[in-house]
Amino acid sequence: LCCECGQFHLLLDNHLYNFQDEVDDELICHICLQPLLQPMDTPCGHTYCFKCLENFMQEYNFCPMDRKKLSFQQCHKSSLLVRNLLDKLIVFCPFKAECQQTMQRCELEAHLQNRCPGLKKYKSELQRKKNPISKGKEDPPTKVETNTPKDPEVPSGGSSLVAESSAAAVVSLGTAEPGLVNPAFEETEEGENLIQKCNYRTSLVAETTTIEIHREDPEEELGMRIVGGKDTPLGNIVVQEVLRDSVIAADGRIAPGDHILEVNGVNISSVTHCQAVSFLRHPGPVLHLMVLQEKGFSNKTAQQDSASATNREVIHVTLIKRDRSEPLGIKLIRKTDEAGIFILDLLEGGLAAKNGKLSRNDRVLSINGQDLRQGTPEAAAQIIQTTESKVNFVILRQPGVQLSDAVEDGSTSNNSSSSSNGGSPVHHRRRLEQNHYRRKSNYQKGYASHEKTVAIKKEPKESLGITIGGGRDNKNKLPIYVTSVQPIGCLFRDGRIKRGDVLLSINGIDLTHLNYYEAVSALKSNAASHSVILKALEILSLNSTEPSLDIKEQGFSWSPLWITWLGLPSYLHCCQDIVLSKGNLESWGFSIVGGFEESKGNQPFFIKTIVPGTPAFRDRKLKCGDEIVAVNGVPAIGMSNSELIPMLKEQRNKVTLTVVSWPGSLV
Repeated sequence: LCCECGQFHLLLDNHLYNFQDEVDDELICHICLQPLLQPMDTPCGHTYCFKCLENFMQEYNFCPMDRKKLSFQQCHKSSLLVRNLLDKLIVFCPFKAECQQTMQRCELEAHLQNRCPGLKKYKSELQRKKNPISKGKEDPPTKVETNTPKDPEVPSGGSSLVAESSAAAVVSLGTAEPGLVNPAFEETEEGENLIQKCNYRTSLVAETTTIEIHREDPEEELGMRIVGGKDTPLGNIVVQEVLRDSVIAADGRIAPGDHILEVNGVNISSVTHCQAVSFLRHPGPVLHLMVLQEKGFSNKTAQQDSASATNREVIHVTLIKRDRSEPLGIKLIRKTDEAGIFILDLLEGGLAAKNGKLSRNDRVLSINGQDLRQGTPEAAAQIIQTTESKVNFVILRQPGVQLSDAVEDGSTSNNSSSSSNGGSPVHHRRRLEQNHYRRKSNYQKGYASHEKTVAIKKEPKESLGITIGGGRDNKNKLPIYVTSVQPIGCLFRDGRIKRGDVLLSINGIDLTHLNYYEAVSALKSNAASHSVILKALEILSLNSTEPSLDIKEQGFSWSPLWITWLGLPSYLHCCQDIVLSKGNLESWGFSIVGGFEESKGNQPFFIKTIVPGTPAFRDRKLKCGDEIVAVNGVPAIGMSNSELIPMLKEQRNKVTLTVVSWPGSLV
């Protein structure tokens, strides 16, 4: 507690005051957005707090406002008139509960030391706490250190993992010889590797947390996509995506990359993908989830800190709400190893995303003049929600962080569908350039694909009676697939085309490269003829013991399970190149599983973990469950884990990953 202002702040930071009235903009520091303290004038005519300017000039050599070249020695104290005006600003006593007095700012210190009953009460309570009767201390969160990163083993009950709400598990990733681009490449029991390159010792922090989700409608879907399962190289069940405006999104505690360990007390860390989907789709008003959440690396080297400090930039952003209730579309988080609030994500179509000036991983210094350097996401949300119109952000941009991409027009989820017997207009779009990466892959764990040709005689006005989803304009660049077969069309009567079938062609017209609207148009135009020949791919489950999910999907938007996409032949895979860049001391920030093994043969490489605060996390394009097809153009199929890892180690500052991304199963 500061004896001068009566509030909590870091020793090197400015004092904090509660002003009675709104302070004139001319008396505000444009670095901290607070009324000036010990004001300093620059030669270019701007005024800042002494401490704000001193801290700023330690990192930069220009004026924060006009970016003219500047040194601290050129600045001088503001005039006595300005300093007197600031000292006479009226402030509240910070101990409002015991003292309702107001006074000039320059009188507050004397008030606190000599007259304030609130500070006296605080000091006496502090003195009592210093000499309590010892009753033992609460156990700290459990920490485990090991030189080989391993997936956490989850007991069936799970209670030993959780102390009250959470327990931390720290995995040390070290290297024996300084200078080697090694650490984190030691294989785990599952062959998982964290793609990291650095020459210092660090720790990757993960935390298990129990989360209680409440649903007003017990049948309502949670609104997240999952990948993994014991029948895949991923092993664990991993959250791939959280859908906007869903139950999970509203709760805000689960994020992409979290590993789900338990559902309502049932251990799902070693169940198949279908079994996990079945557990998570089980209806109920309350859902108890135990999740493992990556928290990032726990410490940084001095070199990293100085390197990151050199290029940081203070940016002012103003967002204008149409009314008080309009959301900004920003997700805010706290980090375990850095104070303050950071932007985790900008929701697609939201006010912040449309504005384009805020970026993921920006640190929020203040909102509407209120200092949030030591604040919480809840405090920031309260300020935003109570603001009528203008929301003024001051943010600190970290090095290597790019502005978020513009919102893609029409990148809808793969649940979009259209009936072939409707009369809605078709909006043609420019065909997107596709990057098809032909490769040999026979990985069809649990599923196999079977091509079939269906020839049908029909009345010209009779509809096919199907709805479709997917399309190469979809964000996952999916093939066209059947989402439902209506009981009014000729395909229902024939019975050979089923929900989930991938449509390859109609009357000789290839559908595999079309976007959604082009496919709808092709199906409608060819449905007008007397005969239709459809080629389709049926994906068959090879495991008859898996639970039937069709029964449990009532109330859920239907889309194929993630694991069924893995059974598609490679000519239907649509790859994309993701380019990651990093500094010399940074980790790539993702772990992989899979590859060739003598006992299992060829398996794809999958992204299992993406570590917060790393290049892979900041880029936002790579997702858990993505399959790595090639590295810098070199095919990964047939490689073992020990062959692919050195290839990734050799890439110093830039790597191009060719990946196939399938949407996770919706729960």
